Amino acid sequence: MSIDHLTEATAKLLDLDDSARIERIRSPRWIGYPRAKEVLAKLEDLLAYPKSHRMPNLLIVGDTNNGKTMLIHRFCAKHPADDNPGGDGINVPVLCIQAPPVPDEGRFYNAILELLFAPYKPNDRVDKKQLQVIKLLRYVGLKMLVIDEIHHVLAGNMNRQRAFLNVLKFLGNELQVPIVAAGTRDAFRALQTDPQLANRFEPALLPRWELDNDFLRLLASFERMLPLREASSLHDTMLAGRLFSMSEGYIGELSQIMTKAAVCAVESGTERIDCKVLDRIYWTSPSDRKRQIDRVH
Repeated sequence: MSIDHLTEATAKLLDLDDSARIERIRSPRWIGYPRAKEVLAKLEDLLAYPKSHRMPNLLIVGDTNNGKTMLIHRFCAKHPADDNPGGDGINVPVLCIQAPPVPDEGRFYNAILELLFAPYKPNDRVDKKQLQVIKLLRYVGLKMLVIDEIHHVLAGNMNRQRAFLNVLKFLGNELQVPIVAAGTRDAFRALQTDPQLANRFEPALLPRWELDNDFLRLLASFERMLPLREASSLHDTMLAGRLFSMSEGYIGELSQIMTKAAVCAVESGTERIDCKVLDRIYWTSPSDRKRQIDRVH
């Protein structure tokens, strides 16, 4: 049996029994495609940026399920908190937080304090929580604040949106650290409501994939990381077109399709992904799911 279609690490997984192999297939995996590597390089540059009164920031923009959160988690995993046994307290170079469902300053501070396991009183005044957050983030040596789902800002009225965006400006100025925000295209619209803040955020786009050579290389990368005994030749024109149509160019959708199809290939004994296996997973494309929901309403 030839295993040239797999990486060396993936090939070793073929020694596992089927249930263990399926567990590995379902585990999160990172595929470093070119655009993701470019954005990660930008994040590394920002992390090393010297403190100044006007720190540069980054806004990672992409459609839902197109790799923003996975990319952020990849970066944060490379810069974890350090127990700092020789110092007074832990070091937290990068803090990643999800924006609250509505633009609420108090809830935002609560979330930061909870992430850092800091005692606080939920009913304390916002200004008291703000002072506590600033003091704590300085204490842990924060170098970058990452806020995912920043488009949640739009869930509030204009006054609340402005107030929340002012919080971001204040934190950036006070701590002199870069702020990285990630969200949908609505996030870009949210930041545009504050021209001063918009000028500080460089947009980094994660566009939907096209059916081109980059997409074929992405499929080849997936194939090399899925522990199947037979080569699937995912870059084959017909199979690639089918996968592109099913995923509609979203890497998150493609990852879920690949996972389901690989599990099906193991369970059925096929040991490769082909059109028959794709038929068996009964996948519904994002557009079809939306149409089904619209019909319900």
